[in-house]
Amino acid sequence: MNTQTLEKLQYNELKNNVREYCVSSLGKKLINQMMPSAHKTVVEKRLKETAEGRALIDYSGTIPLQGIMNIEDIIERAEKGVILEAEFLGYAGAFLRGCSKIKTYMKDKIFDAPTLQSYSLGIEELKVLEEEIERAIRNNRVDDQASSELKKIRRHIALTEDKIQDKLDKFLKNSQNKHYIQEFFISKRQDRLTIPIKAAYKNQVAGTVVEVSSKGTTVFMEPHTVSKHTQELLTLKSEEAIEEYKVLTYLTGFILENGTAIRRNIEIMGAYDMIFAKAKYSKAVDGILPRVNDYGKIIVRGGRHPLLKGTVVPLDFMIGKDFRSLIITGPNAGGKTIVLKTIGLLTLAMQSGLHVPVEEGTELSVFERVFVDIGDDQSLENALSTFSSHVKNLAAVINQTNKSTLLLFDEIGSGTEPNEGAALAIAILEEVYQKGAITLATTHYGEIKNFSASHPDFENAAMQFDSDTLEPLYKLITGKAGESNALWISKRMGIQENVLKRAKAYLSDKAYNLEYVNQAKVRVPHSIDAEAERHPESLERGDKVYLTEYGESGIVFEAKDKFNKVKVFYNKTVIEVNERQLKLEIKAKDLYPEEYDLSVIFTSYGERKLEKDIQRGSKKALKRIRKYGLEKARK
Repeated sequence: MNTQTLEKLQYNELKNNVREYCVSSLGKKLINQMMPSAHKTVVEKRLKETAEGRALIDYSGTIPLQGIMNIEDIIERAEKGVILEAEFLGYAGAFLRGCSKIKTYMKDKIFDAPTLQSYSLGIEELKVLEEEIERAIRNNRVDDQASSELKKIRRHIALTEDKIQDKLDKFLKNSQNKHYIQEFFISKRQDRLTIPIKAAYKNQVAGTVVEVSSKGTTVFMEPHTVSKHTQELLTLKSEEAIEEYKVLTYLTGFILENGTAIRRNIEIMGAYDMIFAKAKYSKAVDGILPRVNDYGKIIVRGGRHPLLKGTVVPLDFMIGKDFRSLIITGPNAGGKTIVLKTIGLLTLAMQSGLHVPVEEGTELSVFERVFVDIGDDQSLENALSTFSSHVKNLAAVINQTNKSTLLLFDEIGSGTEPNEGAALAIAILEEVYQKGAITLATTHYGEIKNFSASHPDFENAAMQFDSDTLEPLYKLITGKAGESNALWISKRMGIQENVLKRAKAYLSDKAYNLEYVNQAKVRVPHSIDAEAERHPESLERGDKVYLTEYGESGIVFEAKDKFNKVKVFYNKTVIEVNERQLKLEIKAKDLYPEEYDLSVIFTSYGERKLEKDIQRGSKKALKRIRKYGLEKARK
């Protein structure tokens, strides 16, 4: 399985959940190394182990895994010639006791858990070594019973310490010493028992100064009366250390002799820890052992995503029996992607030997390869667009696909122009189908749904949602293409039924209504469609219009320009008005007689007379123009 598939399907999060049920680093290490197997026999063996572990947990409640720990580093220390400390020997002893407990526990489990019971046969009970460590090491120190010589030395040490204690008690109680003593207690300094004496009297007390207080006001002295016993105690302590070293050397050598057997036990105990962690996880998620095949058939009954918490709508799903490719459609946030992730993670979990949260009747297939294309892999480093990254991933998937491949495509073909995206998606789906893959894809494209409906080995499925509340129901219905939630939402928002019917028809039939409508013949009530009433056709010179901004009427002086500006004669002047601010009241042809001179409306008598004089070549008019200019001549 490639890294992207594991990341997208959150496989490592699943392993983290299982790892929590391990009791030692041995099991946790194996869970960390766990990967889905592509071999059916290996998968079935793993699932059988988990099933037997679950049966033992259900029957016994607890498994005796106390003492299981990784003592590999302890063995390595011994092999390097390091004499093991008592603490490490204690850990080794606890591990050996744990091995013995598991072996004893498994002895009569041949009928309940034959596979797991057979593993216990490989555990070598090192009883002698276990007993030697237990006898010699207690509470992470060498015990008195480790050897007769050590026992005798420690008895002498105890007697000597008692003598010293008795001598010091007498010193404290002697009234002659009361004046010299700073504090009336015995203080251990530099591994010697002393009395706190006032510094001023240190020369009056027969003894040896062992230490001086920080302020110099107190000296800690060992009276001469105990000096002989102190020297004797130091000698005994040295003998004790030598004897302890002999014991530690002996036990280290004993472990070194059995290093191979201990390593084999470590391996078996680690496997037990991992298997029982899987079994505990199975019980925690109410998982079951599914039927397994290797030819692509997947049947999920009441499946749940292993990482989802709380109430989850169970998934019923099937592929690989009557069809090998499933196209899922439905509303956004309707659960399409979670279907892909659920099927993907259930497959990876099963191939890792994990029981899955499904109901009886579930059957999963073992795949050599699982590929996922979910989400956006765009990155700044490679400067690829979302679509480019999407296609790059698809290209790699197509090249590696074979007949034992599970493909999970989310919104295949998206991120580009819909027609091209749908065409590309269909071509990819055809290619991977011909290579024998099991394909599960989600889409919004109607063309892909139509293709799936036409192909004998493809099937459509829909994610349901409540048409009244517009809420997703997270239920998958196979054999039905999902309806666009856009139409449902539009209906709820007030779009007329006839518009929705046409839109729905256009989803499958592209026979658009191309009929030309003569707007001049259309009569629409003002209250229904004011825009159509304003502009049934282009405004012309002489049309009577209603100026919505002024609330009064005017006459079109000049038709609209390229900026949709119309010149209107209003209130004895010409103004510019946007065409949208005008509403046609009466067309010019309906307002004036035929061949009517519209200039009468827009020009004065003087202007009209001057224009006529100019046309007939009046010298008087030309003289006035030269003298006063055209505008003044008109006035």
